Order: sequence, then C-alpha cells, then structure tokens
Amino acid sequence: MTPHWRVRPGPPGSPADRRAARQTRELLAGELSRAREAALAWRNGLAALFAGLLGFGLVKGRTDVGRLASPYDALVGGALLLCLLCGTLGALLLLRAAHGAPAGVRLPTGVPATATALHLGDHMETRRTVRALTRGVALTIACGALLVTAVALTWYGPEKDGPRILVRTPSGVVCGEPVRTGDGRLLLRTDTGEVAVRLARAEALAAVETCPPVSSSP
Repeated sequence: MTPHWRVRPGPPGSPADRRAARQTRELLAGELSRAREAALAWRNGLAALFAGLLGFGLVKGRTDVGRLASPYDALVGGALLLCLLCGTLGALLLLRAAHGAPAGVRLPTGVPATATALHLGDHMETRRTVRALTRGVALTIACGALLVTAVALTWYGPEKDGPRILVRTPSGVVCGEPVRTGDGRLLLRTDTGEVAVRLARAEALAAVETCPPVSSSP
C-alpha cells in the first residue's frame, strides 16, 4: 500500500528570517551591476597595461624576424599567432563581461514575473559575466606574455649565418664570412680564425651558402 505523505506548513517566519530574505534580495539586485563595474575596471586596467607594453616597444631592438636563425624565426611566428588568437578571444570575453551578450531582454518563463524571478535571472547572468571576465583576463594576460616572448626572441635570438665568400687564389681557396675590406685586402672570418686575402691575387670570387669542408690559406 502506497503511503500518503502530508505536507504541512512550516513555522511562521521570524523577524530575523524576513531580514535575511530582504538582505538576500538586495544582494541579488545589485550583484550584476557590481560585476559589470568590475569588468569595466579590469578592461581599463588591461588596456593601460598594453599601452605600457606598446610604449616599451619604443626601446628598439632587432625588428626583422627574417634575420633570425632557425628555429627561432618559427617560434616568433607561432608566438605572434597565439598572441593574436588570445588577444582577440580575451577582448571579446572582456566586452561580454563589461556590456553583456548582444541579446534582448527576456522575462523568465514558467514562473511569475516577480522580483525574485527577475533577480534569479540577473544572478545567472552575473555568473556568466564573472566566468567571461575570468577567462578574458587570463587570455589577455597570456596574450601579453606571448607578445613579450616574441619581442624577446626577436631581439635576443641568434641571427642567421651571413653569406660566405669563396676566394680562389694561386695558393689555394679561402672561404669565410666577410668582415671588412681595406688596403686592397679582404678580411674573412673562417673556422680557423680571420684571414686577410689580397684582392690583387684573387683569381675568382663567389658568394656561397656554405663553405667547403676544408679551406686552405692564400
């Protein structure tokens, strides 16, 4: 036999209960606006941070990524791509947190449009706002870190090896990186040190990507 459950009214609310309910409604009524104000403050603060990073870019270093040796050039390109993605997603999330989703206002369905129901809708929107704000801040900070990493690699990464000059003389072949010319001599930096070649004795000069395994003195 199925038991019958009888629902009975609870005890009447005390002044403390009514005071707690009123405070809860007041907190729910203002939490969305407080979350939006926090999102605006974070957005302005992060914008100031990136303005400082751009100002730091006035301290010039190497600017040509093509001069970086492999794989540093690829690392810089990947860091800049990730920086763009994180910055875009972070900006969208911060805008979502500060101004809400681009949608019209909807009244709750299935329940009367009372103050409690409206506050419940605001509470859910506040949770979404805080979640968007947290993710937006994390992505924006990641964007800044990736940007600083890319700049650091561009400035301090090793350069590509310069072109090599191969000089053929009657006494042999010299190959190395050109350093300077003067007084009819070409100074080359070879694997064994710097070698000065007299241009008047040169039979042929050629630009090469890499030097032969063995080079003899002029």
